[in-house]
Amino acid sequence: MGASAIGRDATLRRVNLASIVDGGADDAVALVSRGNPVTYGELRRNVECVRGGLAGLGLEPGARVAIVAANNRWFVESYLAALGAGLVVMPLNPTSPPVELERELAAVGAEAAVVGPMGAPAFQRVDRSKVPTLRHVVTPEGVGGGTVSFEQLCGSEPTPIVDRDPSDVAVLIFTAGTAGSPKAAMLTHGSLSANIRQVQAMPERRLAPDDVSLGVLPMFHIFGLNVVLGVTLAAGGKVVLVERFDPATALDTVRSHGCTIVAGAPPMWSAWASLPGAPADAFASVRLAVSGASRLPDEVAQAMEERYGIQVLEGYGLTEASPIVTSSTAINPERGTIGGPIPGVEIRLVDPNGEDVPLGDPGEIWVRGPNIFAGYWEDPDATARALTPDGWLRTGDVAVADDAGRLRIVDRAKDLIIVSGFNVYPAEVEEVLLEHPNIEAAAVVGVEHPHSGEAVKAFVVPSEGRALEEDEVIDFVAARLARYKCPTKVLFVEEIPQGMAGKVLRRELRQV
Repeated sequence: MGASAIGRDATLRRVNLASIVDGGADDAVALVSRGNPVTYGELRRNVECVRGGLAGLGLEPGARVAIVAANNRWFVESYLAALGAGLVVMPLNPTSPPVELERELAAVGAEAAVVGPMGAPAFQRVDRSKVPTLRHVVTPEGVGGGTVSFEQLCGSEPTPIVDRDPSDVAVLIFTAGTAGSPKAAMLTHGSLSANIRQVQAMPERRLAPDDVSLGVLPMFHIFGLNVVLGVTLAAGGKVVLVERFDPATALDTVRSHGCTIVAGAPPMWSAWASLPGAPADAFASVRLAVSGASRLPDEVAQAMEERYGIQVLEGYGLTEASPIVTSSTAINPERGTIGGPIPGVEIRLVDPNGEDVPLGDPGEIWVRGPNIFAGYWEDPDATARALTPDGWLRTGDVAVADDAGRLRIVDRAKDLIIVSGFNVYPAEVEEVLLEHPNIEAAAVVGVEHPHSGEAVKAFVVPSEGRALEEDEVIDFVAARLARYKCPTKVLFVEEIPQGMAGKVLRRELRQV
């Protein structure tokens, strides 16, 4: 099952992802941030100056720069400026606790961080001695903890964009691949640009300059970063940036700005489907509604169609594919399926031996195309487990295909938990649990949750003679990991079931 590659000649040229804003008309609105419009002309001028400011800090191409900000102009301008300066951008969750930020910054040797208002409270408590490479912290004026203000960067002399090779790393996003603790996936200028071109190659999905996208998916997630922000800016359209999701106000934003494109995770669609008092024409301006990051429940899709008259289409992607792999807009959609491969992407469904499975049989999804990542940062072993020698990405997800080429996800080959569209890796949570002095052993699994799709459930073996309370364990994890990664339920057990090789038997735990 495949599609012919597109834009292969383009990937051979020098490229910089920051050039996606070059085609927008000077007087056309590119962003709406905190109610204020920013035109493409203003955006380009601001980005040129911030780019000069970053270069003036002594940051050389290839240096890692973190962005710890919500969806606002600070994020977008910093992102484009850093890319344009040849730097490697690492978007981080602004609600992460300091310990998690320290670990991620240190893992890639970040030299600078741009911190927005939402990220500032946690970042001020970061122990910078644990991130010895961090030399510069950029914050908006009036926000403490910075070594330089964002406004100072905006006043810098503009510098030209730095040409990069398509294989040069542009973005690092933490993921755990098929298993284990989070590691930084290397997305290149070529892979990110390719996925934007691939999306724009679908007539039904293609965005135009008059399109208005709701920018509510967080930009530290690849779905919000490249699918919403990247594709819309490349099309010359408008992104209405939303810093926090609230169902009622987000719906008001859709109506007041005439949003034509709404991309969301299943919990968003679920919240809208059950929102009291919402008018039936709330999505009247929307021509394309898509869901991703996890499976959209059939009842939610049906409720959206019956209540608002809008069909929410599903797709499939993952960080390592920059991210889109399939789309229901590329094939006759059917509820519960993720469609077929987008242009330029090849897909195989394979058995445990790497052989193609017969039509209708389940197989692990393997993906190949110019949008595939370059591997994991300084982790060749994990990279080799994810990528075959001939360029196939082993996704760890299991699907079946029907006669029309539509795929349906049926299982995961990896122990991934998806909470509100965000990936949670059991090993990461378990490592934090085992840091507790009174915990002898621990394991976590995903369980169904009516609002977030899944939730984290922890099984804990207390140290001998030690007493533990559920709230104590939850608070311990919450001080070290983002809230969505924290257990919502903790069960105390005498032992963790393990197989012959010492692997945790999570299937048994899910039945408890």
